[in-house]
Amino acid sequence: MAKKKLNPKQEKYQQKVKKYESKPALFKNAFQAFVSGGLVCLIGQGFIDFYAAVMNLPKKEASNPAVATMILIGALLTAFGVFDKLAAYAGAGLSVPVTGFANSVVSAGLEFKEEGLVQGVGAKIFSLAGPVITFGVVTAFFVGLIHALIR
Repeated sequence: MAKKKLNPKQEKYQQKVKKYESKPALFKNAFQAFVSGGLVCLIGQGFIDFYAAVMNLPKKEASNPAVATMILIGALLTAFGVFDKLAAYAGAGLSVPVTGFANSVVSAGLEFKEEGLVQGVGAKIFSLAGPVITFGVVTAFFVGLIHALIR
């Protein structure tokens, strides 16, 4: 798509805006995202190790309750209004798939809680989760089918 040509007044205005526009702190933002994402992963690994020791599970199987715990923590932090404050500082580091997905599902539900548990919270939770879960299930089915046929 071609860029629209600006008239001289618009060009002058754009130059003034650029002059006062703040530059993003790319290194600082990347560092904060790296550290916070690493911290989330470290906590997740801690839960895997904990469940492996307490439930006497192999590490691979201990990851299931660990993921569920991380989802629960992300959902609770969102429900209490803490997740957004942490995300404002941590940036993309908290968007690790499990915690970020929990945040987006709970946020969608909380936005419509006045409409009731079924038509508000329940319906809006699945407005985001539904397509993601459906895509995941359908993709898993086809990958499994292809794997079974190749064998």
